[in-house]
Amino acid sequence: MQTQTDLAGKVKAVLKKVLDIKESEIVPGAKLDESLGIDSTEMVEISVAIKKEFGIPLTDNELKKTHSFNEIVAIIASKKPAGSSSHGPGCGCGH
Repeated sequence: MQTQTDLAGKVKAVLKKVLDIKESEIVPGAKLDESLGIDSTEMVEISVAIKKEFGIPLTDNELKKTHSFNEIVAIIASKKPAGSSSHGPGCGCGH
């Protein structure tokens, strides 16, 4: 079973890859647009990457409404079934 900490780590990895930033730049409670300068185009890119990584249904509008890293983690946690594996279409394990 995936913990909230594991989930947060995977979300950080997605943000690092999409935005080409250092993990230390991701502050959990900070507003993404203010702390990282994320614009609407980047939010769409993040949304696509999260859908691929976690294999969850997610609309671009759902992420556009988020303001912080913690909110993104909460949205993903609410959409992943309890006890589901951390594997998704983008995990690379070949399942």
